Formats: sequence, structure tokens, C-alpha cells
Amino acid sequence: MKKALNAWTVPAQVSFEELFQKLSAAGYDGVELNLDREAGGHGLTMETTQLQTAEIKKLSQMYNLPVHSISSSLYTAETLGSNDPACRKQAQDILRKQLELASALGADGILVVPGGVSDQRSLTQAWDNCLESLSALKEEILQSGIKVGVENVWNGFFLSPRDMADFIDTLDCPSIGAYFDVGNVEIFSNPQDWIEILGSRIVKVHVKDFARTTTNAGHFVNLLEGSIDWAKVKAALDAAGYQGYLTAEVDTFHRTPEYQYEITGMALDHILNL
Repeated sequence: MKKALNAWTVPAQVSFEELFQKLSAAGYDGVELNLDREAGGHGLTMETTQLQTAEIKKLSQMYNLPVHSISSSLYTAETLGSNDPACRKQAQDILRKQLELASALGADGILVVPGGVSDQRSLTQAWDNCLESLSALKEEILQSGIKVGVENVWNGFFLSPRDMADFIDTLDCPSIGAYFDVGNVEIFSNPQDWIEILGSRIVKVHVKDFARTTTNAGHFVNLLEGSIDWAKVKAALDAAGYQGYLTAEVDTFHRTPEYQYEITGMALDHILNL
């Protein structure tokens, strides 16, 4: 396995060149860039051009820091599970843009957030709409050669690992799997149980820690500072045959960003050596 950092951990005003230089110097094997509403210093948008991605790829190669994945914050507004066909079309276009960016930057995967549960639609409706939205894109996904990982987030959609496994199995596409977020399930279950059930469906992994409290609540914390049993998580990933990136998704330290890069890298090294 290899260690990576999501670019949201880097202060928004930092340029692409500084991002690649700093993370390469900190010993990371890769970085995950993000498709956002606004570009900032190192963000991608729906308007990012081929010329711009070519320049970003040059920096990636110059600093020997591959872009391995493209995430996005845009699925919170445009959801694949919406009852509105126009909204679903917008979400599909976000996914298409991620595929385009991933291909241009040399990434082998993207992160997609299914969901859309709300007061306006039931879980069943959101589930069926998401399956329909993704099924319509299967041929494009296969032709791209990019892996699409659906992520478990706090949106009431994937409430158990069997939910996630069944969703992926129903799609029945070799290029669609699980982007498993370890920290997002710690509040109510054990991440290693999810990994055991998801198994070879896992295409990418996000890592952050979560500190449980006695009231069955808690909060996100830096790696190795919470309740997650990382030895069991690492053993489960090994048993599942996972050999990809562990991508840390942790808070930004605005005044001392290099310190966050350093301690997160050290924590990832510790986890990888378990």
C-alpha cells in the first residue's frame, strides 16, 4: 500500500506547484485532487481546460507526485439520487468531468457520492435513482479505463457494509467499486467489519480517525488520535488484497500546514507498517 493526501488538507490559496513540491518533500506517494465550485489555488472546476490539466500534469511529473484520484464536493448539491431528471443529469455531468480530469492527469480512480435521501424522496427512491443514474454511465466508465469508487458518507444512504456491497453488485460493472472511508463508519460500527464484507470490491480508501465518546457520539480527529483499531483495519485490508493508496482526509492547519503534512505522513507510515 501507498500513502496519499487529499488536497483539501492543503490551504486553499496554495498554488498547484507549491502543493506538489510540499507533499513530495513530505514523502507522500500520491495526491488526490478535488473538483469544486471554485478553483482557489489548487482546485479543479467544471471549467478546467485541457491546457490547464496539461500544466498540472507537468508539475505532478516534475515533483514525482502522481495524481491518483479525483474527488468532488459538488455531489452535495447535484445528487445522483434526485427525483428531478435535470438534477440527476447535472450529477452525471460531474462524474463525466471527473473521468475527463482523471484521464488527463493520469489518475486511475474517482470518488463519487451516491445518495439524495431527503424529506422530498425516500431511501428507496434515492437508491433506485442512483442505480439508474450510474447504470446509464456504465459504458462511458468502462471505456474511460478509470475506476469509479462510490463512497460511504454521512448521508443516510449506506448504513451497513451489506448495503454498499449490494449496491455495487447490482450495478455489476467491473469498473465500479467501493471508495471506503474508514473514519465515516467508526461512530456506529467497526471499519474492519466493512472491509471484510466489501473485500475485493474496494478500489480506493480514505483514512481519518474518529474519537468515540461514552454517549455514542464523538468527533473526527487526526490519525492515531481516535478510537479506530488501526492494526485490525490494516489486517483486514491485507486480507482483502488491497494494495492501493491510503488517502488521508484530515483538517487543514492554516498557520502550520507543513506540520500537518509531516504528522499525517508519519501516522500513515505507522499504519502501513502494522
